[in-house]
Amino acid sequence: MSDKVYDILIVGGGPGGLAAAIYGARARLNTLLIEKGKTGGQAATTEDMENYPGFARGTTGPGLMKAFTEHAESFGAEIVRDEVVKIDMEEKVVHTKSGATYKSKTIILAPGAVPRTLNIPGEFALRGKGVSYCATCDADFFEELDVVVLGNGDAAIEEAGYLTKFANSVTIIVIHDEGILDAAPMLQERAFKNPKIKWVWNSTLAEIKGDGLVESVVIKNVKTNELTEMETNGVFIYVGTVPQTEFVKDTGLELDERGYIVTNEKMETNIDGVFAVGDARVKYLRQVVTAAADGAIAAVAAEKYIVEEEGFRQSVLEEDRPVAVVFWSPMVQKAIEMMPTIETTIDSYGEKVKLWKMDTYRNQRVANRYNVTKNPTIVLFNKGEVVATLEEDAITEDSIRQALADLVS
Repeated sequence: MSDKVYDILIVGGGPGGLAAAIYGARARLNTLLIEKGKTGGQAATTEDMENYPGFARGTTGPGLMKAFTEHAESFGAEIVRDEVVKIDMEEKVVHTKSGATYKSKTIILAPGAVPRTLNIPGEFALRGKGVSYCATCDADFFEELDVVVLGNGDAAIEEAGYLTKFANSVTIIVIHDEGILDAAPMLQERAFKNPKIKWVWNSTLAEIKGDGLVESVVIKNVKTNELTEMETNGVFIYVGTVPQTEFVKDTGLELDERGYIVTNEKMETNIDGVFAVGDARVKYLRQVVTAAADGAIAAVAAEKYIVEEEGFRQSVLEEDRPVAVVFWSPMVQKAIEMMPTIETTIDSYGEKVKLWKMDTYRNQRVANRYNVTKNPTIVLFNKGEVVATLEEDAITEDSIRQALADLVS
């Protein structure tokens, strides 16, 4: 392992990871991004990117992600192509498939998600031989041919429209009743007007057939269980995604029942100094714009974490003399009224005791670590260890003097 310690280490180079790299590097933090493939994630396989703010029609996913990458590198972010296989979350040590080891003060997880598979007969055997999960990647292989799309969300309907630029016909298989789609209204309207698009309702796929290449699909009606075979040259599957979080299981990181990473609004996970962004975290909307927002928030939160942790360690935990840490907030009237007494009493001990004030609003993590729930609270440290705590109503000049007398005796 190199002696170098990064400020921010980002795992994954999709829009969330790249946005975090931009914000981290621009803040003059030593920023490393590790991506096992080409940067951009799923966004780099989406041809039309017309809903990213400020970019109208004509913007492509690959083009936008290339701009993200160049932007991050222009600020000094380091991008390494490798696969992360193991992380020590507490020590912030990352191990890669190539055998490299990296140390960081904070980690931002942005592993993304991959298309969900159906696990039906023929799917895996014919993957790459007519079965695809990416129209942008494979559409040109089906020029003047007939293809099937399974799904009815934004990705399915949008990519079906893209396929019509190449294919002779596109049949969309929808599990809902006729006319009902989960895609955005604009995408629905466009699809219903497209003469190359056909529809099969109340149905799903039961099997994909072919001898070396896709030749047909078996369609199952979900209401009658009737099976119908239909000839086709290709199958594009869009039935959701699966988070790429297998490598962080059993690390103490909190995941939900589907494997998505649980975070708060600051992108903080349950482990100090570890953040998560993008499609791999629990969230309402998985889009490029929300992933980018996640990345920006996580990088800023990571910067504040570093400042808070390093400042507290240097000023309190590593201090040779006793330290009286006053947790307070200028937004709490009682704390404002009590601060003159607190400061004057502690200052009366001169160099024997160090006074360190912490705004609980700006330093919530440290406050939570020491179970500070009342404002103000005084926590007395000696050589990095807590020796006494005084809370709100128990704080008087006499109680402070008694606690400090015991501390310096």
